Amino acid sequence: MQIFNKICIIGCLLLPIVSAFTVPTVHLSKTPFVSRNEAEKCFTSTQIQAVPDYDVVALVAGQENYGFAIVALGEALWSFSAAPSLSHAKVLIPASVAAIVLFAVSGPLVTNAADQALQSLGLEIATAVSVGLGASYIARLLAPFSPSAKEIAFLGLLVSIAGFFSFSQNLIVDGFVTLPSLPSVPLPSLPSITLPFVN
Repeated sequence: MQIFNKICIIGCLLLPIVSAFTVPTVHLSKTPFVSRNEAEKCFTSTQIQAVPDYDVVALVAGQENYGFAIVALGEALWSFSAAPSLSHAKVLIPASVAAIVLFAVSGPLVTNAADQALQSLGLEIATAVSVGLGASYIARLLAPFSPSAKEIAFLGLLVSIAGFFSFSQNLIVDGFVTLPSLPSVPLPSLPSITLPFVN
């Protein structure tokens, strides 16, 4: 129980590092416009347009990307050190590959605010890594025997889920990926009833 309590405390401390920046950031710009009716009334309104700030996206996505890599590699090293053996070294393989891809491939891409196409590619790669790493954690949790405690693998699964939602949300909300819109279905209109005694 003491190990489980320590893992819960570590999870509460590390999970916000990966998922705290999942709220997308947009730059609000106000564009004044005047309509004909408002000009007659001498009234001016403002139109608010949401434009992604790609410098902020690069900063936030980069923190998520590198933080995810550190947490994944740290979990693998902790699990291996709990029960070091040649057969248990397989837990290092998925995390090592994920860390290399996140540090060497997706990291430089998502932090490139000058090229939105590269940012999009980096976020897509990081999303795919979170799915693959999450699948490896699920396989470890479903295994009948694990030399190290499975609670730490469950923590890694939670971080992978948080990373997936964070990266995919950045892709969608910041306009890198456009989801297909559902076709509009015309709704039937109710017939109007005119009462003869109502003016």
